[in-house]
Amino acid sequence: MEEREKLESAQYAAQQFEQVGRVKDIRPYGSGHINDTFLVEGEGNFILQRMNRNIFSKPEEVMENILGVTTFLKKKIAEAGGDEQRETLTVIPARDQKAFFLDEQGEYWRMYYLIEDAKTYDKVEKDEDFYESALAFGKFQQMLADYPAETLHETIAGFHDTKARYEVFLKAVEEDVCGRAENAAEEIEFFRARKETACVLGDMLAEGKMPLRVTHNDTKLNNIMVDNQTRKGICVIDLDTVMPGLAAYDFGDAIRFGASTAAEDERDLSKVGCDLRLFRIYTEGFLLGCAGNLTDTEIAMLPMGAKVMTYENGIRFLTDYLKGDVYFKIHREGHNLDRCRTQMKLVADMEEKWEKMQEIVREVSSGR
Repeated sequence: MEEREKLESAQYAAQQFEQVGRVKDIRPYGSGHINDTFLVEGEGNFILQRMNRNIFSKPEEVMENILGVTTFLKKKIAEAGGDEQRETLTVIPARDQKAFFLDEQGEYWRMYYLIEDAKTYDKVEKDEDFYESALAFGKFQQMLADYPAETLHETIAGFHDTKARYEVFLKAVEEDVCGRAENAAEEIEFFRARKETACVLGDMLAEGKMPLRVTHNDTKLNNIMVDNQTRKGICVIDLDTVMPGLAAYDFGDAIRFGASTAAEDERDLSKVGCDLRLFRIYTEGFLLGCAGNLTDTEIAMLPMGAKVMTYENGIRFLTDYLKGDVYFKIHREGHNLDRCRTQMKLVADMEEKWEKMQEIVREVSSGR
């Protein structure tokens, strides 16, 4: 769809939400890569999004999750004396009172109020940014600690089923449809040698050793709205992947991405490592935000969350490389293999720093 057509479709969709009133202006907004996002100026400012059905095949279930979680959060925020309009998203119903508008092309649109005087950051500019994101995601866990996680839909099936992803990887190696396995022999052996990493968290959940939680599953810095005046994280956004999971998933993915010393596709692996200073900063913010709602076992497994999420992403990049780069967008030959190698280096670096990572978690948790 061309940009002009997108704007025309968005203009029509915006008018299907009564609270907007007359649309004065509409334009593309933000830096997201999944949904088409627009800023709408009407009787106030609004965020309009066309949901990506290629990623989320059941948009109605996604919106059921979001509406359930945000309604629950609003009650918690109000009870704590907070601002429920700024501290969580507000879903605006369409004219038929559904949480979305379905157009004649079968596209799903949703609308939120714009959170004023706040912005998102794509990169950590200073340590406080990383700390604030940790605090916000920890508080998200804390406020949803008594939400019935099992009632949420799984918006992307098996998203963090690392064991299942390992099996898909083995099948890709066996089939070798592109004849690339020989070129990735060392990488394949790396993941095979660490099969237990693929199983550990899923096994603990199945054995009842860790509780099922409401998890965000995309704990990047740019999914936190930051107040323009205080530079404090005020609201967790992008709730499409909110579903049942483990606290270690959210913590681990944030460390994998945010505490790495290099870009996800860095070719010079000597630059790649897990920054223990940033690891400590995030641990401090996350545990403070969780406010004692994690079990001792969950806390002890936070470093494992970082290792498993890094391992999982590495195996996903390698699987995609073996299949012919069909999922992740690439910008050069061997791009997914480069991405895989950075994750391998991170896993290996975490293994070398394992005792220090565990010690940091023990020190931070005992000092809460």
